[in-house]
Amino acid sequence: MRLKNRVAVITGAGSGIGRAAALEFGGAGARVIVADINIEHARETAQAISSAGGLAQPIRVDVASETSVQDLLRESLKLFPQIDILVNNAGIMINKTVEGTSLEEWNRQIAVNLGGVFLCSKSFLPHLKKTKGNIINMASVNGFFAEPSCAGYCASKGAIIALTKAMALDHGKDGVRVNCICPGYIDSGLTKTYFDLQGDPKAAREATGRMHALGRIGEPNEVARAAVFLASDDASFVTGSALIVDAGFSSGVAS
Repeated sequence: MRLKNRVAVITGAGSGIGRAAALEFGGAGARVIVADINIEHARETAQAISSAGGLAQPIRVDVASETSVQDLLRESLKLFPQIDILVNNAGIMINKTVEGTSLEEWNRQIAVNLGGVFLCSKSFLPHLKKTKGNIINMASVNGFFAEPSCAGYCASKGAIIALTKAMALDHGKDGVRVNCICPGYIDSGLTKTYFDLQGDPKAAREATGRMHALGRIGEPNEVARAAVFLASDDASFVTGSALIVDAGFSSGVAS
């Protein structure tokens, strides 16, 4: 119960890593705001937490919209008097080169992946200062190095790492810790979409697994447990960090 009685707002919590994080946070004692653009998915996640004995409430949010983020903040404060943790997890991935990406696709990906971190952090920071809380941003190993046909995604994730470090410096004096997680290939929605675009999805998944030192891609809960650590007092001296959770993928292609 490392997060007992703390209130965590998690975006993109209706599926994938966000859902796993919501479940792990609930299991660790946190009261969870399950925020997602798909309210039905958010309700399913909240129900799963409640069924396991936790406390959770679903709220719809489009993190690319300032109005929607303000609504999320207002509704969260109606439910709970404090905010201790913000997990900026919501994100999208468009598997295209710069040449093949339309301006609309570029703007949407930057608005969701990077703009969502900005808008949510800006809105929730005054309340996180009161609780000496913390922010966890979901970046990617693609923030350190690029892969083919995901130019906008790589750009947004690299920017999230830089923004994380800037916020850590700016708000450390306020007692607010800011970190990010950089997953490798995780068996979640974005990765499934990528594999589905390949000629042989099963073969692509197996080949990708072999590129990791542990010989497999990760599970969402393996990233979620890292998030619980960063949100807890066990990480009280950790801020401005980009925690890599990738089974050695970014260390070099495994044999």
